[in-house]
Amino acid sequence: MNELRLTEIWIYPIKSLGGIRLRQTNVLQKGLELDRRWMLVDENGMFMTQRTTPKMALFKMSIENNELEIVFSPQSAIHKISKHALDTSNTESVTIWNDAVDAFEVSKGTSAWFSEKLEMKCRLVHFPEENPRRIDPAYKVNDEHVSLADAYPFLIIGEQSLNFLNSKLAQRLPMNRFRPNFVFTGGEPNEEDTWRNFSIGNNRFVGVKPCSRCVLTTVNQDTAEKGDEPLRTLATYRKRENKILFGQNLVAVDHQLVKEGDLINIQTRS
Repeated sequence: MNELRLTEIWIYPIKSLGGIRLRQTNVLQKGLELDRRWMLVDENGMFMTQRTTPKMALFKMSIENNELEIVFSPQSAIHKISKHALDTSNTESVTIWNDAVDAFEVSKGTSAWFSEKLEMKCRLVHFPEENPRRIDPAYKVNDEHVSLADAYPFLIIGEQSLNFLNSKLAQRLPMNRFRPNFVFTGGEPNEEDTWRNFSIGNNRFVGVKPCSRCVLTTVNQDTAEKGDEPLRTLATYRKRENKILFGQNLVAVDHQLVKEGDLINIQTRS
């Protein structure tokens, strides 16, 4: 039997900045612990991503004790913020896609550091765990909420899906182009599209919607350069209703520890 097993766990604490690989972490309703609980906003309070600011790819992240360490790779410049919420009394409304959410600025000094590196005025805001942001009601299972991810709390992609894509490309691309939370081995290419009810270790998940991909996938995460791939090739075999799909969006039924090496068991498919 072709065993399905979780091989990688990733979080992206600050939306559209570098990811952090973990051996284990906690599954929360809004996403993995610390995943996309911060984001950069422009002067108008609008969310920022690599779609329009590819230079954001050059910020790499790690967790050191109780701090998030951010390194701006061209200069090896380092900035640290607490991974715990600070004073949340001074909240403001910021915009992510069509949602207005209440968040608060981490600090003036942190915002100034990012503004200098990106050469544009911006602020780093934090989205507290208790603040609401509902997922699209058309895809809810138990009235789920999401962090500052684009639309859903979790994203899973199979290694075989990427291998199949790479077999069609002139130059292989790494998984970090697609920013998954979970990577698994085994199964067939793109079979995660069909997963409805399944478990990873002790956590039950529901697959709600294949993930539609954008130009962010064309940004080289080491150089911030944009290209045509993988969207050009994906469009030849992964286009549905004018959307290019790769990976599966999930919501969680259980909220327990998830670990690399956990077995994946499929109960039902869509």
